[in-house]
Amino acid sequence: MAQEIERKFLVVSGDWREAAGRSVLIRQGYLSNTGKSSVRVRIAGDRANLNIKSATIGICRQEFEYAIPVDDAAELLRLSDGAVIEKTRYFVNHAGHLWEVDEFGGANAGLVVAEIELGDIDECFERPSWAGDEVSDDPRYYNVRLALEPYTSWPV
Repeated sequence: MAQEIERKFLVVSGDWREAAGRSVLIRQGYLSNTGKSSVRVRIAGDRANLNIKSATIGICRQEFEYAIPVDDAAELLRLSDGAVIEKTRYFVNHAGHLWEVDEFGGANAGLVVAEIELGDIDECFERPSWAGDEVSDDPRYYNVRLALEPYTSWPV
């Protein structure tokens, strides 16, 4: 069984930009979203994949990912439910860990979150100064939810 252990934080400053390495433009949409799982199609640069993720709230979930042709992914995006998620993902090394900083566009413009994938649920890591409140347990910040309830539509 594939398992993802991921923690998610709101980004509170642009200080991460100095340490950012490569970046990739991502477009993704959801083909199915049940109470038990979601099925996502994603195009990231010149690669595409189909992803099935358990609908568990929190930092630990089942995740299965399969490469597919980019042309197929583009067709599948047209079938997605809700808004297509558009974001630029920046890769930032900090204190021995790789952080992924997602700067959203489109219907989620203005939202910037940072994620760190861990090898173990109790793995220690140093939180950078630009990583603010943890939102790992807040389903509003899950991409599957952002497709249906975009950040720009949230009450102020």
